[in-house]
Formats: sequence, C-alpha cells, structure tokens
Amino acid sequence: MSELPNCPKCDSEYTYEVGLLLTCPECAHEWSKSEVSATEAVRVWKDANGNILQDGDSVTVIKDLKVKGSSSAIKGGTKVKNIRLIEGDHDIDCRIDGFGAMQLKSEFVRKV
Repeated sequence: MSELPNCPKCDSEYTYEVGLLLTCPECAHEWSKSEVSATEAVRVWKDANGNILQDGDSVTVIKDLKVKGSSSAIKGGTKVKNIRLIEGDHDIDCRIDGFGAMQLKSEFVRKV
C-alpha cells in the first residue's frame, strides 16, 4: 500500500482516497493528487516589495517592531546583515545589534 501525503491545510496524517480526490477527516479538506506535486515546489521568500530573499542578504526593517519581553522596539530603518531563511511564521533568522538573535517576518523587511 502506498503512503498518502499529509493534508496540506492542517497537516493531518489521516488522509484517505475518495475516487480521484484525497480527503482529510479532521478538517474536511479535499484535493487532487496533482495538487500534491504542485505544493511540494521550492519555497521562495519575498520581502515587503516582492524582491526575492536569499541566505546572506542584507535587509532593512520597514516599520517599528515591538520586541516581546523588552521595553524597547526595533526602529524602522534598522539594517540587518547576513540573514538566514527558515521555515515557519517568522521566516528570517538574524542577529540585530543591540538586541541579539531574533526571528523576523519577511513582510516587515526590505532588501538592501
């Protein structure tokens, strides 16, 4: 028996086939097998202006960002060098002078 892919919506492992479609019993999402191969494409990270980001790029923060657990914020215009792209909600891993190691969302930065 071939192994079926996890649900692309909720990542449930309990998917099953119904005719030509794959179905998730947990969220009721249905998709075709051809959609599975399209979703497995290489992820592309883009900044707020739509420019493609890569590991090692330098970016600038476009607005003031509150830092959880700190009384200060990262000011808009702060330059961040040598970013690393990661999977997840906060998709940029970096080090900011005066704050240390951080994770940022790509929607709040602009490529330099």
